Amino acid sequence: MRILVLGGDGYLGWPTAMYLSKRGHAVGVVDNFAKRRWEMELNVEPLIPIRTLHDRVKAWEEVTGRRIELFVGDLRNYAVVESALETFRPDALVHYGEQPSAPYSMIDHNRAVFTQMNNVAGTLNVLWSMKKVVPECRLVKLGTMGEYGTPNIDIEEGFIEIDHRGRRDVLPFPKQAGSFYHLSKVHDSHNIMFACRVWKLASTDLNQGVVYGITTDETGLDERLETSFHYDEAFGTALNRFCVQAVAGIPLTVYGRGGQRRGFLNIRDTIQCVELAILNPARCGEYRVFNQFTKRFLFLSWRSSSPSRPGSWVSACRSVTLRTLGSSWMNTITIRNTPSSWI
Repeated sequence: MRILVLGGDGYLGWPTAMYLSKRGHAVGVVDNFAKRRWEMELNVEPLIPIRTLHDRVKAWEEVTGRRIELFVGDLRNYAVVESALETFRPDALVHYGEQPSAPYSMIDHNRAVFTQMNNVAGTLNVLWSMKKVVPECRLVKLGTMGEYGTPNIDIEEGFIEIDHRGRRDVLPFPKQAGSFYHLSKVHDSHNIMFACRVWKLASTDLNQGVVYGITTDETGLDERLETSFHYDEAFGTALNRFCVQAVAGIPLTVYGRGGQRRGFLNIRDTIQCVELAILNPARCGEYRVFNQFTKRFLFLSWRSSSPSRPGSWVSACRSVTLRTLGSSWMNTITIRNTPSSWI
């Protein structure tokens, strides 16, 4: 298959591109390297220095003999998106290409507005380009469990059956996003669902839990192929950040009172879910949703009475296997006892 990965320079985009390339697919990546600029704005950087995407694409070909085609451009520019689709002619599109941080979207007015414009406009350009250039292409979009918020009922996969005053219908599950970033993902979901209904596009929305880890079989082939690992307050996902703090002996930056329950997904399992969605695509005109997480961690936090760290937050963690995407996929990641082994 010909698979185009949008956001191919990112934490998930680059490992996904390598994974699919290694399995024999013709892979292209699109990125404008905006996240590197956002990092500079906030004076943060990955834990491990990351090569440029040009260097990583070159290294991948040197190491494996396989080529990943690189397109440089901004998804907010419709001409860029249309040109990439015209040139590459993908069978499947994997869409990671958005501002990915809830904290970043809440810093100030400018970043809130930018997040919404960047994410929503970029996805609209993708949809219009698909309609014009490759209407048979299947879209796999990275969503987030954060679209739903934390309702006091079980969260269904995208839709819920409602009985109201003697009538019944299946409607989109209510969304209670907790940030302007999460709201941008809600708007994406609505726009994609609309495009599938009126243009007969086909899309799978993967609403994933928080992703953790950086190691895959492909990133381990050469140090030049490593993906970014953030632990800062803007771009560091919760568990990655907690692991670094635990290993470094730094008190955890606990959220709220430290009793939140969240679904988590290892980066290897994230990529497997994307592959399954590509190989088992939505039908023409179908918009489908999968909620993805394999582990739920309960962080038990308390104030330390240790003389060496009085009053600091301490945390323990336990995990429970919850669910998988279909019977054909098994969670292959073993959670060990030490935080350093999760990274």
